[in-house]
Amino acid sequence: MTPLIELRNITKYYGHGRDRVTAVDHVSLAVEQGEIVCLVGESGCGKSTTGRMAAGLLPFSAGEVLFRGKNIAQMNGAEHQTYRRAVQIVHQDPYASLNPTQTVRQILTAPLLHHKKVKDKAGAEKRAREILEIVDLTPVQDFMDKFPHQLSGGQRQRVSVARALTVEPKFIVADEAVSMVDVSIRVSLLNMLSRLKNEFDVTFLFITHDLALAKYFAWKGRIVVMYLGRIVEEGPTSRVITDPRHPYTQALLAAVPEADPELAHRKRQMELKSAEIPSLLNLPPGCTFHPRCPFFVPGQCDVKAPPLEAVREGGAVACPVRKEVSIQLVV
Repeated sequence: MTPLIELRNITKYYGHGRDRVTAVDHVSLAVEQGEIVCLVGESGCGKSTTGRMAAGLLPFSAGEVLFRGKNIAQMNGAEHQTYRRAVQIVHQDPYASLNPTQTVRQILTAPLLHHKKVKDKAGAEKRAREILEIVDLTPVQDFMDKFPHQLSGGQRQRVSVARALTVEPKFIVADEAVSMVDVSIRVSLLNMLSRLKNEFDVTFLFITHDLALAKYFAWKGRIVVMYLGRIVEEGPTSRVITDPRHPYTQALLAAVPEADPELAHRKRQMELKSAEIPSLLNLPPGCTFHPRCPFFVPGQCDVKAPPLEAVREGGAVACPVRKEVSIQLVV
């Protein structure tokens, strides 16, 4: 089956010579139609850059992006328009991603008319109201004539999702889409996105630094873990959460707060050799995590960057030292 979106050895760097910074380093990722893939990692790991390249918003330095098996760099005008409509992005900051001079009505009707999804302004008005109901902004008449500054953060993000839905996308990149809204409404937003997947067969690349959110939103999907521009582990969410293999994934999970005091007391702590993240201008040789890794093996981890290798339980891990070592984070 041909993936809906596929990244092949995608690379993004900035600058030249000694000042060149590699933000994404030979990342390959395939996302099937109807799948939820969560891209997780610390700030600066390259996950947002990867998402923007997948959405066609950022040129890449090397590699290929394929949409339904077709290289987007080789598409003709009509094919590229189809790709751009099918792939949408919901940005992290709902305060900056909406035009402050436009009302909700204008924000939603403009793409409907521009892409000829409706016949006229009356049709655009009707469809905009339907979409607002889909994203749970009701009663609709209370929102149509409001400007973004008159909405709460959660309402703004729902308008951002509604704007993406106007062109009937097949693939949505949700870039930290709930990180800037109140904790109390994050679950409702995630439930809304899950409903969109089920009702409209929307595929998601969900980008987050929070493994707890990834677990909630993509329990039946996949988690892909990035560190300093590279994928270090990927696999079914249930396996990655309950049996992480890469030390970096284990460190991320160990840092997730546990609500149950008893479980928090029993949770295994992950002691890193260093809390400092290496500079992208001076990356360590071999595995870039080795200066922080408690399982570092001299002469092996600091010599050659490990490739992703399949594990029996599903997915792949870029750590030959710990690839087959199961770990229970709660003891």
